Amino acid sequence: MVREGWAVPIMARPFILINLTRLNGKGFSLNALYIEKVESFPDTTITLTNSNKYVVLETREEVSRKTAQFYNQIHILSNPHLRGDGHEE
Repeated sequence: MVREGWAVPIMARPFILINLTRLNGKGFSLNALYIEKVESFPDTTITLTNSNKYVVLETREEVSRKTAQFYNQIHILSNPHLRGDGHEE
């Protein structure tokens, strides 16, 4: 139980990060809000907004799917204009 006014620890909010796998097989978690681009060289390379790069085993499509799930969980795409939907009133 969380007391009013207390912050919820990050570990209690598992949806904050997406889980990925480095080329050496070790798993890690990444905050998808900082992803700037995902490329295949052929290895999948994720570039963050701070220019850090991560090479992962997951395909570009898998990273995109996990990122979209993350956005849905935090309701970042609940605004129709951010989703790219037409004009909604």
